Amino acid sequence: MDVTAQSVWTNCLSFIKDNIQPQAYKTWFEPIVAVKLTDNALSIQVPSKFFYEWLEEHYVKILKVALTKQLGETAKLVYVIKMENTYGNKQPFTEKIPSSNRGALKSQDVDVPLNNKNPELKNPFVIPGIRNVKIESQLNPNYSFENFLEGDSNRLARNAGLAVANKPGGTSFNPLLIFGGVGLGKTHLAHAIGVDIKDKYPEKTVLYISAEKFTQQYIDSVKKNNRNDFIHFYQIIDVLIIDDVQFLSGKSGTQDVFFHIFNHLHQNGKQVILTSDKAPVDMQDIEQRLLSRFKWGLSAELQSPDFETRVSILKNKLYRDGVEMPDEIIEYVAKHIKTNVRELEGAIISLIAQSSFNKKEITVNLAKEIVEKFVKNTKREVSIDYIQKVVSDYFQMDVSTLQSKTRKRHIVQARQLAMFFAKKYTKASLASIGSQIGKRDHATVLHACKTVDNLSSTDKQFRKYVEDLSKKLSL
Repeated sequence: MDVTAQSVWTNCLSFIKDNIQPQAYKTWFEPIVAVKLTDNALSIQVPSKFFYEWLEEHYVKILKVALTKQLGETAKLVYVIKMENTYGNKQPFTEKIPSSNRGALKSQDVDVPLNNKNPELKNPFVIPGIRNVKIESQLNPNYSFENFLEGDSNRLARNAGLAVANKPGGTSFNPLLIFGGVGLGKTHLAHAIGVDIKDKYPEKTVLYISAEKFTQQYIDSVKKNNRNDFIHFYQIIDVLIIDDVQFLSGKSGTQDVFFHIFNHLHQNGKQVILTSDKAPVDMQDIEQRLLSRFKWGLSAELQSPDFETRVSILKNKLYRDGVEMPDEIIEYVAKHIKTNVRELEGAIISLIAQSSFNKKEITVNLAKEIVEKFVKNTKREVSIDYIQKVVSDYFQMDVSTLQSKTRKRHIVQARQLAMFFAKKYTKASLASIGSQIGKRDHATVLHACKTVDNLSSTDKQFRKYVEDLSKKLSL
């Protein structure tokens, strides 16, 4: 590298560092490499087109002042844009660099006179809900550690979250994967970690996003031919929180791009936090290389809260809302709603609302009325494992027998019923149902569902099996 170019750029950086925020300097200037100095034009290499456009949008004035101080009024700045082939897209306006530097790089020279900023230059990668000037974290400040009560069911996950918040990227909990059923507080805990990090490290860029939204952004970036910009945007995040990562299931393109982003963040000591409704070992249709990375850090499960924790959650909720309620009523609600925190809080809100709207006193009878309606109207989350157990118990056999290769008629029928109810009561794909019920393929599951429909309408005894099992599974 030309020493003169390096010395000029080092002096420029010294001036820039004194005049901007430390985090901005680290994000936007540390990655730049001085390439050459020719005819008073300094060439600098930046990681992507998005990077160059951001510099021009936000730092053109300070760049002009810094370079003018070093090279005088005739100074010019030339950007050499580094592109990475590994991500597949053909970038417009690029040419291969000489074969001596062959590899995963492309370059493009953009000659931008410092005294003539292009007014039409805009950041082409706009994420919905995130302003161009500043990356908003998308965090909900109401979700904090303070109102995420600790109990046996969540102690490991909560303490791991606190450790990560104290030292993001600096613990062995990277990534931190929080998993558990619906309404147990995965999203709450993920936000709480992010909120705490923002409080302790205001200079860090924290971003919370759902896997669904991440996928949509990726699809949009492919359509607009700015996939590299999408990748680079996520590579500059210090703490990336992705909610419901199981949503990436079956989406190979999004998984591929997330794999590269994850690797970059992990290698650079950035923190990744993920939530999922299942443990990595139970995730279907997620690439093995991605699952292995999910296991690098800590997978912490959130379980259904025990009675004492449920009582504490309700008391905390009432305290925050400024509502008083007799202990016997709180305990009655906690005793009868066991599934998850969301339902628990929903029941207590309904109780307060009924009391206030109908001017009724909050009594055990009113609580009983609300809880009965609530439990009745709340559909229980049914898993494929649970269905297999119910069907096996009904036919007085082991789950292993149900899953076996035997062709005995009564076992085949039990297996077909398990597949039928798995399709009816879960969101799992046919392939996923088949793999979990005796490692069958999706065609076998489809055949099983048709067989159950046919036998239900022609065989009285079989119809009784379906009715009995339906009652057991919908209780």
